[in-house]
Amino acid sequence: MITIHESLAVSVRRWIVRSKALLATALLFPAGIAAQGVGLEIGTIVPASGIEVQDLDGNSLDLMSLVRPGKPTLFEFWATWCEQCEALQPQMDQIQAEHGDDLTIVAVAVAVSQTPRRITRHLEDHDPGYRYVYDHRGNGVRSFNAATTSIVVIVNADRRVIYSNVGPDQDLLAAALAAVGTMELDPVRR
Repeated sequence: MITIHESLAVSVRRWIVRSKALLATALLFPAGIAAQGVGLEIGTIVPASGIEVQDLDGNSLDLMSLVRPGKPTLFEFWATWCEQCEALQPQMDQIQAEHGDDLTIVAVAVAVSQTPRRITRHLEDHDPGYRYVYDHRGNGVRSFNAATTSIVVIVNADRRVIYSNVGPDQDLLAAALAAVGTMELDPVRR
C-alpha cells in the first residue's frame, strides 16, 4: 500500500522533472516555441560542420564529425532525468543491436541539470554501444531546434532530415528501417 508520504514524493519528483524541461525550454528558446515546431522540419539539410559539442571527457568536437559518410544518422536529444527518453531506450537498444552497422546513433545529452560525470555514471549501468556527447553550450539543441528532450531526428546520407518527432510514443524502429532503406515511411510529423 502506498503511503501519503510516498505519493507526495512521487508527485514532487514528477514536478521537478517537468520544471527542468520547462526551464530548459525557457533558457534555450527565450522567445518561446509556440509559433514554431519542435525539431527540424522534414527535408531540412543539416550543416556539415560547425555544431560544437563535447565528448564526456570535456574535449570539443563537431557533432557532425560523428556522421559516417554514406550512412544515415539518428540523433536523440536526451537527459538522464528524462522519463520519455527512458521509455524510448528499448527501441534505441534494438536499433543499435540490429542496425548499428547501417545507421549511426548519437545521443546528444542536454546541459540542463546534468553533467558529463552524471552521464558517465549512467552509462556504467547501461551502455548501449553508441556515442554520447555533451551539448555544453546548447549548440546542438539550437541547430536541431530541440526545445525539449526525447526529440529524435534522423538524417539520411546527404544530411537531409527524413524523420523528426518527439515523445515516448515514437515508432523509432520503423523510422530506422526506413532510414536504412528496408521499408517506406511517410514523412509525417506528429
